[in-house]
Amino acid sequence: MSRVAKNPISIPKEVEISFEGQQINIKSKKGCVVYTIHKDVVVNQEAGRLTFAPRVASQSAMALAGTTRAIINNSVHGVTQGFERKLTLVGVGYRAEAKGSVLNLTLGFSHPVSFNIPAGVTIETPSQTEIVIKGIDKQLVGQVAANIRRFRPPEPYKGKGVRYTGEVIILKEAKKK
Repeated sequence: MSRVAKNPISIPKEVEISFEGQQINIKSKKGCVVYTIHKDVVVNQEAGRLTFAPRVASQSAMALAGTTRAIINNSVHGVTQGFERKLTLVGVGYRAEAKGSVLNLTLGFSHPVSFNIPAGVTIETPSQTEIVIKGIDKQLVGQVAANIRRFRPPEPYKGKGVRYTGEVIILKEAKKK
């Protein structure tokens, strides 16, 4: 069995977990996450803990048990504390502004870039060069951050572009005469 699947998940008091067939509903005051469990994985709830086991003794079922445990653990963490990803704009004149359900970006192009914020994610701009993405779904928060970064990834000579906060860009040396 997977080492990850062997660890049970302890359920906080404010989280409600219910099963409907192969679906698991995880609710809290922040929101609700629904996940469909694969048919080869068994999830048991007892005494405020969730345990995971493969239904059959195959390698793929054992791997799926660990993957399911990790996804459900992230969902429990998401509905209690939430996830957050921060982006920084580096470059002269690079700006970001969140208005309603649209993120307006000025990234040195001849046109402004508009990004429609998907449901389940909130985007804040504490300053003109900072973007904070928050949500209860870890995968969705990371994907939105990657989509925004894709508009202008950091270039290797000056480091200008959209980068994750704390990301280290190794700069190349300019051409010598």
